[in-house]
Formats: sequence, structure tokens, C-alpha cells
Amino acid sequence: MSHAPAPAVPDLGTLRLQYRNDKAALLAQLGVQGSSTRGVRSALQQLSKLTDQTLRELWSIAGFGPGFSLIAVGGFGRGELFPFSDVDVLVLLPDGSLPDEDAALKARLEAFIGACWDLGLEIGSSVRTAADCVAEAAKDVTVQTSLLECRLICGSKNAFASLVNQLGEAMDPKAFFVAKTLEMRQRHTKFENTPYSLEPNCKESPGGLRDLQIILWVAKAAGLGRSWDELARKGLATPLEARQIKANEALLSLIRARLHLLANRREDRLVFDLQTTVAESFGFKAQVPAVITPGGPGPHVAPTARGTRRASEALMKRYYWAAKAVTQLNQILLLNIQERLQSDVAGVDRMRPLNERFFDKGGMLEVASDNLYVQQPHAILETFHLYQTTVGIKGLSARTLRALYNARPVMNARFRADPVNRAQFLKILQEPEGITHAMRLMNQTSVLGRYLWVFRHIVGQMQHDLFHVYTVDQHILMVLRNVRRFFIAEHSHEYPFCSQLAAGWDKPWVFYIAAIFHDIAKGRGGDHSDLGARDVRTFCRQHGIAREDTKLIQFLVAEHLTMSRMAQKEDLSDPDVIAAFAKRVGNERYLTALYLLTVADIRGTSPKVWNAWKGKLLEDLYRYTLRALGGRAPDPGAVIEGRKREALSMLALHALPHMAHKALWDTLDVGYFMRHQADEIAWHTRVLTRQLAQTAAKPVARPEDGTEVPIEKCIVRARISPEGEGLQVLVYAPDQSDLFVRICGYFDSSHFSILDARVHTTLTGHALDTFQVVAPSMSDHYRELIAMVENNLAQTIDERGPLPPPTKGRLSRRVKSFPVTPRVDLRPDEKAQRWLLSVSASDRAGLLYGITRVLARYDINVQLAKITTLGERVEDTFLISGAQLQMNKRQIEIETELLETLEG
Repeated sequence: MSHAPAPAVPDLGTLRLQYRNDKAALLAQLGVQGSSTRGVRSALQQLSKLTDQTLRELWSIAGFGPGFSLIAVGGFGRGELFPFSDVDVLVLLPDGSLPDEDAALKARLEAFIGACWDLGLEIGSSVRTAADCVAEAAKDVTVQTSLLECRLICGSKNAFASLVNQLGEAMDPKAFFVAKTLEMRQRHTKFENTPYSLEPNCKESPGGLRDLQIILWVAKAAGLGRSWDELARKGLATPLEARQIKANEALLSLIRARLHLLANRREDRLVFDLQTTVAESFGFKAQVPAVITPGGPGPHVAPTARGTRRASEALMKRYYWAAKAVTQLNQILLLNIQERLQSDVAGVDRMRPLNERFFDKGGMLEVASDNLYVQQPHAILETFHLYQTTVGIKGLSARTLRALYNARPVMNARFRADPVNRAQFLKILQEPEGITHAMRLMNQTSVLGRYLWVFRHIVGQMQHDLFHVYTVDQHILMVLRNVRRFFIAEHSHEYPFCSQLAAGWDKPWVFYIAAIFHDIAKGRGGDHSDLGARDVRTFCRQHGIAREDTKLIQFLVAEHLTMSRMAQKEDLSDPDVIAAFAKRVGNERYLTALYLLTVADIRGTSPKVWNAWKGKLLEDLYRYTLRALGGRAPDPGAVIEGRKREALSMLALHALPHMAHKALWDTLDVGYFMRHQADEIAWHTRVLTRQLAQTAAKPVARPEDGTEVPIEKCIVRARISPEGEGLQVLVYAPDQSDLFVRICGYFDSSHFSILDARVHTTLTGHALDTFQVVAPSMSDHYRELIAMVENNLAQTIDERGPLPPPTKGRLSRRVKSFPVTPRVDLRPDEKAQRWLLSVSASDRAGLLYGITRVLARYDINVQLAKITTLGERVEDTFLISGAQLQMNKRQIEIETELLETLEG
């Protein structure tokens, strides 16, 4: 096929300027401050029309002949264009056109596409004949979907109509439905199957715009409608559902458009960096509660008060509610479309009556009538009890989901106060199986928040503490799942000790109620533990729960943070600490319940927060307290003798000579034996005894007075941690003021994280320090790692050169967006013999080393260090001593320098 030579591309300056000015005016409409979604769709359509007009002018300049067509595809084909989205077009060639063999045509295409880019259009182009399009669509469902939304911009109408006809004839609606739903499932898996990600993608995440688009794609492919109103007319959606979809689609579209504008690029994720800016563009402002000043003239604003609500928090809550509604409506409409695509007869054949209100429809729970819940509100909670207890039921049918969605007004205060409903809800919690699944489904269908009104307030509630990675409602359901698994034999391998304790428990539902209420008062201001305890007391009274069970549940909610704090911050070798905790819990039943809930709670915050070391601390606190509650007050003498006997039994297995341990043990005081377990004592003894025996054979220094002093090298030994995570490192060296900071400096520069440090000074003036450390990625080759630590750390200590500067690690985006206010608390312990230093800050590389450098400058000895990393926040506690701490002026200087270090 011959063509006229491609015309020279004229100066496009005027066209470019006009396009940019017109686009800027349209973007200004989208950027107007406020949360009203009115006009957002019109603005996106106007942007698409402006782009259409610009493309027509460029097409005209390019001079394509008859038979050629320019077609909008993909998102652009819907006739809506976001500010920085790609402009996807198809250049439809006449049959038989071969650009690779036609130089003039190839030049014309290149000139057209180049002109688009020069003008500022981020073009995504494909060049095909109709036959090519049909062939590609058959091979790739993504291409098929893109062409499903094709729209003629300019060119041959006949060629476009022919393409649409060929694509329609090739379409298999059932196969397309299966392919798109599988694709959706894979996409949801990529986003962890939750709309409640803390940085959701408003286009791709579950509950995002893509979940709405897929409904229209499969409906259009099946000839069931092209718009929400058309789906409503054909009975696939109710008028209410169509209105709800359009409202939520407009909100998600406005959020996405604002993201593009504020990022000045294509950005579909609500990343932390942009959440506040987007929230402010919607008119949301931070809300700070008024606090009454005792003796003061009236309320004042407290910027750091608990209960402060960020602007971003308000935006995200609104987003999560929209995403949740989209998720529900997506499920309802897709199930309806699936039923339309399947044989009606086959659907009837699968109906099996369960009772007069419900059917089993191919494994889906089906209501007997559309208005069942309006006429019989008691059937609402019965739905979830049947789902929980009926074998073979794996979900709710579209009809049931729609009936629940439309019955939301029925779930009012009267519904919540109904004794039958209260009994049914408690029955769901007390069933032996299916509790987690039932509660998750109740939350997904908005029934849980409408029955438990206090739960409704925390649906979609973000947590800005840098270690929770779930919204409050999702965290609560995760904790419920975790505690439930303690009672399921199939999961006993995960936490054997917890499963062992749970096996002897008579009322598992006590934990389920405590789990649901433990964080239910988050975001209300005040202490959420106390507020939650009041809420759960009311719940128990309303549901007729016995007094003794109520007291236990209320205790668990009120104290759910106590055991974690004690284990990670207090010195568990101190008998007074154990005695105080034993007094607080009161008895073994309460202790066991609190331990199980605490483990489930920590595991439910984030995959990064739980580790084996935290598990050991909690278990140690449980066992020590259990012993104290049994009437056996900790007797340091008896404990020490028991550990010594156990350690000697272990040493005998290694053929250590008789009394060989005495040289070391005679240098150790009570504190050492109280803080170390028998296996650690045996390991230290085995390693150090041989070294101590060789001291006399070491080279000596000859000071000026003629005395001979052995030249001692430090001893560093490492082993795989008995807790199964990381390494346990032993350091034995002549004590020096900067030894601890030097060790921390080595671990910092080698990118190890310190989980725990126990520092001891022997009666001969030697430091005997034990560290629990983990590397970012622990190698399978532990021998090489252990050898590296032993050699390099010993060399670092012996060289005694100047202290290296701390490493400067980059702060994560999340820490930058939600920084932790640095906090330093320095106070004497209860016996006024040592000092407790507590610090809290955003985590970063070099932080611990920086803290210890400050302590070293003031000659402060660290005797115990508990390093707690909660996601991206650190909560570290140090037991310290030193003469400088006795002077008020020095205390202020130390605290000031520590704050400067924490602030970075």
C-alpha cells in the first residue's frame, strides 16, 4: 500500500501552550480545597475530552488516510482521565498494513507519537490491525480487558465498528468472568487481602477503584450493562446499592486525583508522606482535646494529650469505610453476575433447606426471602451462627449479602438491647468452633459494628505507634484469632507452652470477649485500658455473664499491657519485682489468662514485633510469678543453689575437672547467679575456666616498680542463642569505663541489633557481659558468623582506640511521617541504690551506640540493659550507677544530651 510522504511536523508551540493552559484550569477544579465529591467525575471527563480534542488535532496534522482509526483503550477508554494517568491509545490499521515494510507509514506513526510526547501527553500506544487485536485478546486477558473499553476518538467509524463486532463475537463471558475474578484474587493477595493497609493503593488495593471497574467489565462482557444505573435497571444492583457505589467511587476518585496533583506525578498509594497533605486538601484538621488544668481558669489545648486525632487519621477512616463498602458491594454484584451466567436450573437443584428461614445453595447460605431480616431481625445473628456451625457452608450468597446490606437500619438500639440477640451473640462466642471466621464475616458485613456499637468507632481506626501494622479493628480480630489458636490442637506446634496452658482452661470464651474489648477504646482519649474495662463490664452485665467471669474479663482488659511492660522493662531477677507483680495478678488463674492474652496481643501487632527473646522474657515472668503465687516467695539463696547444682550437672557432661569451676565462681556475687540461667552459667564456666587456668602462663608487663602484671586479652565467645534466634555473645575482659560503649559500637558498625544486655563486674574487676544479638539477615553459615564476631569484637576491645562515630542510618518514611517524641526518664530505683534510665524514640541505626556514648562520657556504669524494639519505635531501659548521678546539675546535663542524641 502506497502513501503520500509524511508531512513535516509544524511548530507545535501554540498547541502545546493551549493544552497546558486548558489542563491547568481543569486540574485547578480538582484541587479546590474541600471534601465535596460533586463534580469530580465531570472534571475527569473534561480532562478526557480535552485530551481527545488535542489528539484529534495531532491526528489531523499527521495526515492519516481513510481506513485508519485512533481509539482510546484502557482507563482512557472509559472517558475519564486522572491528572497524571497514561493516555492509552490504539492506532487501528487497515487490514494488510505493515508499518515495518512501509517506510512512509512508519515515519508518519513515529511523527504522530513523537508529537504526542512533545505536547506533554504521556502516551501509551499500540499499533495493530483488527485481526491482530482479536488474536492478542485471545492470548492475554489484560489486552482483552483494555479493548473491552475501547472508544473511537477519530478516524474510520466503519473500521472501529468492525473491530467491536469481532471482539464481541470472540468474547466468552463465562471464561472472561473466571479469568477476571482469578486476577482479582491474585491482586488482593498481593495486598494481603485487606482494604486496611496503612498505606493502601486507592486503585489496586481491595476495596479500591479496580474492584468497581471489574464489576463493569464482566457485566459489559456478559451484555448485562455498561453503567451502575443500567445494572440497577436490570436487577443486578438495587437503586440503593447503585447510589452507594457512585458515592464511594466519587470519593476514591477524588482521593486518587488529589494524590496525583499533590505528588505532581502518577501516585495511587496513600503513602504516609502524602496522607496529611491530602487530608488537609479535604479540609480535615487535627483535633486536640481540651484538658482541664487543675486550679486553672479553664480548658487549654494539650498538643501531646492522648486522644489527639490527626488530620490524616480522619481521612484514612473515611477511606477505609469507603473501601469496606466497595468490598461488600463488589462481592454482592459479582455473585449476582455469576448467577446470571450460570444455569438457573442448576441453581435450583442445589437448594437444600436448613430451616424455614435459610437454604444451603451450593455451599452458600441463602435467605428464604429478600426481606427476611426486616421482618425477623433475630435472623441476622442466626445467619452467622448457622455459618459457624453448619457443615459445608463456606460463605453467604449474593441474596443474603444484599439482605444484610439493606437491613442495616434494623440494627439499631432496640436490636442491640433485645435479649434474644444478646443470647445469640454470646452463643456464637461460646461455640467450640468457627469463632474467628464468624467474627471476621460479621465485621466484613458491618454487623459486628452495628451490634457492638463501641466496636463501630474503631473500624478503620489507624494506629500511629510505629509498631501496629493493622487498623484497630483488624488488630483486635488478629488477637482473637491468635488466642483462639491456643485452643486448637492443630496449631499446638506454634506455641506449645501456650497450648498446654490453654488445654486446661474451662471457659475459652472469656478470652474471646477480652480480646474483642482490649483495644476497643483506642482513639477516644484517656487510658484505653481503663475505658475498655468499663465497656466490657457493661457488656458482661447486659449479656448475663457471671460475676466471677466478669471480674476476670475486666481484669484482662484493664491489665492487658502490664505483663508485656514488666517483662521487657523490669529486672526479672529482682524478687521485689516478682512479688509486686504477683500481688497485682492475685492468683494463678488470672496470671495464666493474662499471659495467654499478652502473647496473643504482641503477636497481633506486627510480624516484626514478636521474637523468641520476648517470648522467653514473658515465659520467665510467668514461671517466676507462678512460683511466688504458690506461696514460695523467691529465696535468692535457694534459687542460686539450685542453679549452681543444675549448672554443675551440665558441666559434668563436658568432663570438666572436679572443682575447676571454683576459680571463676569465687569471683561472682549473688547478682550474677540471679540474672543468669543454669545453662548460661555452665557455658560461661566452660569457656572461662580454661582461660583463667592459663593466666599464669601469659606474657607479663614489667612496670617501673618491678612488679609483674599479666597482660590480659579480652575473651569473646559466641553461640547460637538457646532461644533459637540470633547469637548469644559472651565478653570477659578487664573492666574499663568505656567497655560497654565500645561493644555497642562494634555491634552498631556490624549492623547487629542488640535485644538484651546483662553486664556484671566480678570481684576481681573483670567485666562479664552477655548480649543477645540478631543480624538483619542471619546467615545459615553460623560458624563463619560466630568466628567473625569472636575475632573482630575481641580486636575492637583490645585496640582501645578512639570511639568511632555512630553510623547515620536513614529514617524510614513511616518514622518521618509519624515521629515518636523522644522521651528520657531518669529516676532512682526503689532501694535508691541504682538508677533506672528509660528512653523512647524512633528507631534508627546507631541509636543505642549514641546513648551509650553519652553514658560513657559521664563514667556511668551500665549494669542491665533491656532493648525493646516495637516495629520502628524503641523502648529501652537501663539499670545504671555512677557518682555523677548524685548531682542534680549532672543529671540535667545527662538527660539533655540523651534527648539531643534521640532527636538525631
